[in-house]
Amino acid sequence: MSKNSINSQQAKSAQRHLNIADIKEGVITLKDGSLRAVLMVSSINFALKSIEEQDAIIHQYQAFLNSLDFSVQIIVSSRALNIDNYLQELETKEKEQTNELLRIQIAEYLQFIKGLVQMASIVSKTFYIVVPFALSEEKGKGIFAKLKAGLKSKTKITYKDEDFKRYKDQLFQRVDHIIESLRGVGIRMTPLNTQELIELYYSLYNPGISEKRGLAEINELDIAQ
Repeated sequence: MSKNSINSQQAKSAQRHLNIADIKEGVITLKDGSLRAVLMVSSINFALKSIEEQDAIIHQYQAFLNSLDFSVQIIVSSRALNIDNYLQELETKEKEQTNELLRIQIAEYLQFIKGLVQMASIVSKTFYIVVPFALSEEKGKGIFAKLKAGLKSKTKITYKDEDFKRYKDQLFQRVDHIIESLRGVGIRMTPLNTQELIELYYSLYNPGISEKRGLAEINELDIAQ
């Protein structure tokens, strides 16, 4: 058996243990049929705001929480920042520089960055909001339909295209509500598309590999379950 075949089997074996059934059109479908959208969220420096601005942000955020009639998940991803490519670029510029003074300055700056990385771990933080929608939450569904959906939660659920579109629309109504509610705080958000969602989950489960070689385009990926 070839090495590529073994790696492919290991990947598919790992996928069976994940709760993700499908990722398409910027939506994650879990095996129980519930949907998820993921928003990448910008940050604000709260400590640098004036007292009045801090109070306004707190009240706006409180109003946002009170406006929710569904749960959300806030995730902070902390990763050691990989600046190897940046260091290599500096080394290349140092060798190519014909001005002796500029070459010395680049060399000194390069040594400073290397020393800084050795002394302290440079961490990047990325913020996400995960927005859920479950079939049992669909408005207008009777108690028996909701009970039936709950009984099916242990099996992998797939949707027809028209059903998926309807549930996706309801999910993104929630996404739009979150974006509008937090816009006044000064926070910018954008929903992750399909390629970005796959890269996010790939990097979460394969941090070392994704940092070294990244991920191919979506049409080049084998994400079969």
